[in-house]
Amino acid sequence: MLGLRLKRFNWLPMGIAVLAILSTARGQTNAPSAAPVRFAPASSYYIPLAVDPAVFDSPYNISLFKPQSGEDSARLWSQTKSLYVYGVGVVLVLAAMPSDITGWETEDNIFEKWITNVKEGPRWDRDDWYFNYIGHTYCGGVFYQVARKSGYRQWDSFLYATLLSTFYWEYGVEAFAEVPSIQDLVVTPVLGWVYGEWAYQTEMGIRGNNNEVLGSRILGGASLFLLDPIDSLGNGVNRLVGRKWIKSGYGYFTYLPVDNQGTTDHQVYLHMKFPIGASGPSEPDRTKLIQAATYDPVDTGIVGFSVGSSYQIMDSDWNMEDGWCTKATLGLYFTPRSSLRLAYTWGSLEEKGTIRSRTHEKYSLDGQYYLNPKGKVRPYVTAGFGEQLWEEDTAQKTFQLNGGLGLHWRVHRKISLNADWIGFVSMKDETVDQSVSAGLTYRFGQGEHSNWY
Repeated sequence: MLGLRLKRFNWLPMGIAVLAILSTARGQTNAPSAAPVRFAPASSYYIPLAVDPAVFDSPYNISLFKPQSGEDSARLWSQTKSLYVYGVGVVLVLAAMPSDITGWETEDNIFEKWITNVKEGPRWDRDDWYFNYIGHTYCGGVFYQVARKSGYRQWDSFLYATLLSTFYWEYGVEAFAEVPSIQDLVVTPVLGWVYGEWAYQTEMGIRGNNNEVLGSRILGGASLFLLDPIDSLGNGVNRLVGRKWIKSGYGYFTYLPVDNQGTTDHQVYLHMKFPIGASGPSEPDRTKLIQAATYDPVDTGIVGFSVGSSYQIMDSDWNMEDGWCTKATLGLYFTPRSSLRLAYTWGSLEEKGTIRSRTHEKYSLDGQYYLNPKGKVRPYVTAGFGEQLWEEDTAQKTFQLNGGLGLHWRVHRKISLNADWIGFVSMKDETVDQSVSAGLTYRFGQGEHSNWY
């Protein structure tokens, strides 16, 4: 385990940008292929499956706990056990390290700290954006690929990443250091799905192209290293010793917030695990047949991100002027009839009769039900629950129920426009706020499937 204390994380977005440039893959596809593909040796492996089309009679059928199409559940379970054992080991090692390294006070009981953090959460955290939306996306993608490389469908791999990121990470290892985060509970599996599937398909494409990118094996090797550095290191060791000594490997970055004399730094750790001990000769190039891919209606196209403006109409009890804020949502659009979104609204509103402004935030988990599902224009009803904050003061947060009406206009399978009116009710404070919002939604992957409308 390698620990680095960093105040900046600028290398990670740069690495992702380089990766995007080097990659020649075009992302996921449901198009069938039956051509034989020669793969260079890899510690990680891919399982080509012929999925029974009957599985998609119920597209959200779950095979994670009961494999139905030859998924390698033994490999998945082995990797999961290793992750949990390793996670416990990380916590114990950190607990034994000096407090000036970990930032944990020596008199702290780490298990009591875990209980306290779990009871206080989840809450909207204030970590830097690159930790919340890049670091957690990457970690979610790593969790996702553990299942994906074991032969599971995208939906099952997403559920696996959700379970792992929630119970292993957010309410597990990370809860020893901080209160579970609302953003992380959603961003890690959802955007991790998007990144993980892209990385999976990109790696498959490069390996199927004889490890070349733009005709260069150097660029191909660099791309594969960025996509899966642990697998690349394992392959290098195997070539060096002339044997398949390392059978598989995985790794991931984690970080822990630490107090540094009144400021918050982050320690970034690179975790690497290599099961070793095989004695046979190094595995030669393998020929695998990519079987015709069965059309899967559940892919990253159900993930959508939106951004827009929201006019806040505040209850008179708040003594605040109405005003404009920014609104963003991240959600899953399960079918043309239903979706589930995490919404976040933020901005500054002025106090009545003064020039003083206060930071205003709302975040909520909302479900939508759409009418006219086959049409481009779909009216919908929305309802959910969440909290409102002033000046980022969690001690004064207000729980709210919400409900309203909206209109969804599908411009393109990947682009839509949305407008809605929503009312927010607080039983405790006896307030009723309103918002009128409009925004643009982008659907990842292939967007909305053509047979859905």
